[in-house]
Amino acid sequence: MLEFLQQIDIQIFYAINRGLLNAFFDWLMPVITKKENGFPLWIAAIVLMLWKGGKKGRIAVLLVIPLITLSDQLSASVFKPLFERVRPCVALENVHLLVGMKTSWSFPSAHATNIFAAATYFSAVYPRGKLFYFILAVLVSLSRIYIGVHYPFDVLAGALLGSAVAWGVIYAYRGSVLLYGKWSEKEIKPLF
Repeated sequence: MLEFLQQIDIQIFYAINRGLLNAFFDWLMPVITKKENGFPLWIAAIVLMLWKGGKKGRIAVLLVIPLITLSDQLSASVFKPLFERVRPCVALENVHLLVGMKTSWSFPSAHATNIFAAATYFSAVYPRGKLFYFILAVLVSLSRIYIGVHYPFDVLAGALLGSAVAWGVIYAYRGSVLLYGKWSEKEIKPLF
């Protein structure tokens, strides 16, 4: 069964990595996948939440720090060494590689884990932006396959892990407020 799933994963990988080849994606996907390119967007969002978001914005910024730290450490420091999956750019032939050769472990994708953690979290806090958050998360995750550094199941596992971590942080916050705070569930519902 495992071999069958690996073959499906490889086929989907090639369908995206080689099957979608075009000059526009060759330019766009490395831009989307590079973490540094998202920093101005993150800084602007944090400043806006702190400046105009009131208590809800301050709590959102405060909780996103442990959320991303937790999701990143779980994917990179716990699961990757546990599974030790070799990246497709190392293991497969004829990979359309658009970035430098990556030799760290592949499963799960830390990019997918972190961006889906953020998308799930901000969808709970600011639900009107849900479509934008998840489109961005899917694009970042797809870029990891297209540039040749992750298998589809790597990003799928990352998406599931990141979403689970986000819901864990949300429910831990809600539970701590109800347990130790002065608010009722009705009062904190708009926060999460």
